[in-house]
Amino acid sequence: MFGLVLLVVIALVVVWAIASYNRLIGMGNQVLNGWRQIDVQLKRRHDLIPNLVNAVRGSMDFERDTLTAVMDARAKALTATGPTDAAQKEGQLSQALGRLLAVAENYPTLKSNDNVRMLQEELSATENKVGFARQFYNDIATKFNTAQQVFPTNLFASVLGFKPAELFEVTEEADREVPMVDLSRKAPTA
Repeated sequence: MFGLVLLVVIALVVVWAIASYNRLIGMGNQVLNGWRQIDVQLKRRHDLIPNLVNAVRGSMDFERDTLTAVMDARAKALTATGPTDAAQKEGQLSQALGRLLAVAENYPTLKSNDNVRMLQEELSATENKVGFARQFYNDIATKFNTAQQVFPTNLFASVLGFKPAELFEVTEEADREVPMVDLSRKAPTA
């Protein structure tokens, strides 16, 4: 009788171990898929940037440094590996793009150019998609990491080669600052 109970307990442990392993494999694949979704959106962003730079280049002759900074940041972002590196390099690219778009506001011909406006809208939509993809990735990566850390799965997860997934984090202190918005209407001084 004791032997039968022992066999049932061993069988249950084996079934549980297989189910846990398969669940971790499935979650790991979801993490990889989440990363690939970010990668797709970043590629779209990287493809739009040269078009935007070329569209504004002729009108912004005096802003060569700004255009060069955007293209240099893009080149660095293309070499990013992993979420931490990508977050840092994409943050630098976002800052350079922000400067470009801010400078472009000073050029009336650019503000009225349909091609530039369309590229800015596409870039803005892509930025939103990147944000959503990062959020999805962080959500699934957190679930994957939690599944590896809870008892009793944590007893064998690392032994079987499972490693925690990196999360996207804000790496630049400037990105953590709350933007100042002044919506008050001040009377013009005469």
